[in-house]
Amino acid sequence: VQLQASGGGLVQPGGSLRLSCRTAGLNFRINTVGWYRQAPGKEREFVANITSGRSTNYVDSAKGRFTISRDNVKNTVYLQMNSLEPEDTAVYYCHTVFRYRNYFGQGTQATVSS
Repeated sequence: VQLQASGGGLVQPGGSLRLSCRTAGLNFRINTVGWYRQAPGKEREFVANITSGRSTNYVDSAKGRFTISRDNVKNTVYLQMNSLEPEDTAVYYCHTVFRYRNYFGQGTQATVSS
């Protein structure tokens, strides 16, 4: 299983970023896929996920600001992040569970700073 994340960068508070995660090696259409993040000095935390039926879940701090979506043709999951805050600064990892194992991508850095 391969998870390749991209789209991070430096943005000012209130700005937006769109993360992408291209996957390979799994039956993407039937898998729940999502995003975690890890801020400096903190544990990795759940951000959002989307099921095969396109049901979504978000951490409370992301509700109303982040939108997760998926493209089953491109085997890719996206995270649109709007109204970004300095507290959103973290390395963002895409995630899935396949054959009872957790898989995380290599991470993409998102920095929110003026």
